Amino acid sequence: MNEALTEAAFSKQSAIFDALYSGNTIVQYKRERVRTHVLSNLLPNSQILELNSGTGEDAIFFAGMGHQVHATDLSGGMLEQLAKKVAARGLNDRISYELCSFTALDTLRNQGPYDLIFSNFAGLNCTGDLSKVIASLPPLLKPGGIVTVVILPPFCLWETLLVAKGKLKTAFRRFFSRGGRKAKVEGFPFRCWYYWPSVVQKALGKDFETLDLEGLCTLVPPSYIEGFAEKRPGLYAYLKGLEEKKRRRWPWKYIGDYYIISLRKLS
Repeated sequence: MNEALTEAAFSKQSAIFDALYSGNTIVQYKRERVRTHVLSNLLPNSQILELNSGTGEDAIFFAGMGHQVHATDLSGGMLEQLAKKVAARGLNDRISYELCSFTALDTLRNQGPYDLIFSNFAGLNCTGDLSKVIASLPPLLKPGGIVTVVILPPFCLWETLLVAKGKLKTAFRRFFSRGGRKAKVEGFPFRCWYYWPSVVQKALGKDFETLDLEGLCTLVPPSYIEGFAEKRPGLYAYLKGLEEKKRRRWPWKYIGDYYIISLRKLS
């Protein structure tokens, strides 16, 4: 049921998704951070499996860098937008796509194996059993292959600070989320869960090593605080610089709006 509601929500939003977020300075900052993280570990001409690919912004970026991308998403509407972009840019030889939930990767048409399995911007938070999803990834990876996922943790410093503005529901929504927290997109309600990096590490087990873990929007505010970068450019620049220094340090790597974690398959 949660998957059906999630699919309906994002399919309905798919036509306006890029317009909603393309002009957001902090969304662009987040994309740049994630892409820099991925590229630091990625070999040339890699085979990439992308989970919850959305309208294909990251797939197109990595294809443009010379990689081969198989993009998957639960939302038919999102994949329709992706298909239009791929055709318009002549990237059919670089990007393939498939309607597939990350909870059903055993049915995936293209089983790889891949050099990288990648999931951006908390798509994986839409499952109540992240461990099971992560545990299904190793057979799809080559030896030495990498898993990179971007996840919402159970604590976000910026959200907690919203208690000072009386926004108690937002400030504490991650604390009491064992059964998932309600979200709503385009009128469709669905549930999200929050996970520490240790859940990903434990699910992949001793056959993987952690390459990198960094907080994202730890000191830079979350993108839903609209207009922050434009209204306070000096402060925004300062916070970006400070986050750059602290993003891999404790406790900052654990308390951002997201964290980015990469793990390598040892054999």
